[in-house]
Amino acid sequence: MKKTFFKFLSKVNKLILPSYTKQKLDLSKASKLQMAIFGWKVFVTKNTLN
Repeated sequence: MKKTFFKFLSKVNKLILPSYTKQKLDLSKASKLQMAIFGWKVFVTKNTLN
């Protein structure tokens, strides 16, 4: 159940949230909002793979 939820959430993130790796964003110059989005995507990805 948990894994399917995170897989769904991952697909929603991919559709809605921007991809900073494709934009080649420098994380040292990222705003707090960009860092929060990046952290959220990492959290969801980590839980999808577990």
